[in-house]
Amino acid sequence: MLLSSLITDLDIAAPAALSEAVDITGITADSRKAAPGFLFAALSGTKADGAKFIADAVAKGAAVVVVGEAAEVPGGLSVPVLRTKEPRRALALIAARFYGAQPATTVAVTGTSGKTSVAEFTRQLFAAAGHPSASLGTIGLVKPNGAVYGSLTTPDPVSLHATLADLAREGITHLAFEASSHGLDQYRLDGVKVRAGAFTNLGRDHLDYHPTTEAYLAAKLRLFEDLLPPGAPAVINMDGPRASDVVAAAKRRGLEIVSVGAAGETVRLARLGRDGFTQTLSIVHAGRTYEVRLPLIGTYQAANAMVAVGLALAVGEKPEVVIPALENLAGVKGRLEIVGERNGALAVVDYAHKPEALEAALDGVRPFVTGKLISVFGCGGDRDRGKRPIMGAISAARADLTIITDDNPRTEDPAAIRAEILAAAPGATEIGDRQEAIRTAVGLMQPGDVVLVAGKGHETGQIVGQTVIPFSDHDCLRAALLDL
Repeated sequence: MLLSSLITDLDIAAPAALSEAVDITGITADSRKAAPGFLFAALSGTKADGAKFIADAVAKGAAVVVVGEAAEVPGGLSVPVLRTKEPRRALALIAARFYGAQPATTVAVTGTSGKTSVAEFTRQLFAAAGHPSASLGTIGLVKPNGAVYGSLTTPDPVSLHATLADLAREGITHLAFEASSHGLDQYRLDGVKVRAGAFTNLGRDHLDYHPTTEAYLAAKLRLFEDLLPPGAPAVINMDGPRASDVVAAAKRRGLEIVSVGAAGETVRLARLGRDGFTQTLSIVHAGRTYEVRLPLIGTYQAANAMVAVGLALAVGEKPEVVIPALENLAGVKGRLEIVGERNGALAVVDYAHKPEALEAALDGVRPFVTGKLISVFGCGGDRDRGKRPIMGAISAARADLTIITDDNPRTEDPAAIRAEILAAAPGATEIGDRQEAIRTAVGLMQPGDVVLVAGKGHETGQIVGQTVIPFSDHDCLRAALLDL
């Protein structure tokens, strides 16, 4: 593809003598992947400065280099150097033009908790309406046949736009994806033609990356302030923290407000009940009430289902199709997933690894407890330390018995991480070995108890140091239920 068609109308300063006949055969921000005819974007990151690898990329055949306005580049380069204020955004927009095709209907969801479930629920609702659909997020790329590929919340822009083009060529017309704060802040999603966006909630997370909660919120708001076209629908869970901030941002942009939840007006959850391991919902939309049975446990899953309904309706799906389709929703692996029962007690796995998520998970299983609620969790290393005592206090207050164990300690001392949690969880039991902690919890199960193992959800590895050790909460819990 001609370079001129890739950079037209973009905020890029090009050399006056730049030839319009330069043919670009590929795009990359990784010099190791550079090849003849490639455009190489030299991005400055937290670990490395891409400008240091320009010579290497050119040696491999890169035909053009894109850098920041102030980047220092090697002298004597044989290829043109294009400068721009924000090279990450330029890379995303160039990738969108290079790959071109995208599913006709793409929706995005952001927020602290619930993104994965909302994206996958929306895919299922689109499928129920007869559309070839996919979802993309933390659990990977889920295609119409249910197959899962990869596991990045928001891929780099080159991979993302290549994936979108592949999906379009495969006949996928509808896509729901997670918009992470990292992806939004780093412009990875720019260039995606998003028809509707959604917000679930905002809590404490990623403060090892974002300097403040307000900066974290600002990153989330980019979905509504920059990515959605004017007049597009903004689906907002009105029961979620900071919903009013998102409403204000959407109004400033002239977006259509689609409010959902118990406090919602567009799609209102009028009643939420429980029947065994299912929930009963009364949903009011456009003057009509729908009675549906949601085959999932946990209040937060009902909230996620409401957001998914809002997204489907926002892009024109029929309410009489998508709302009843909630009765056939399949839960996402590791999200309040019932692993099994033993002696009249229930064992559940959840991905909760942040304060609000742990609180929601514990509250979600509490209605099923007639005995004790046993909480097993830890906190990851090399991440936000401030949430550790907060999560310890939440478990101490909401569970009847807490077992503090290791999560992904990474390069931190696991005992030091546990100590920071235990400081706010008086009476909690400390068992560093995660398998032993889970087996201990199962051994304590009595009729009416619920064991909640939180933190890793669908993950199949534990990061110790810089090594990933095979480990699955689901498999470990199931084995303990069978063995003990």
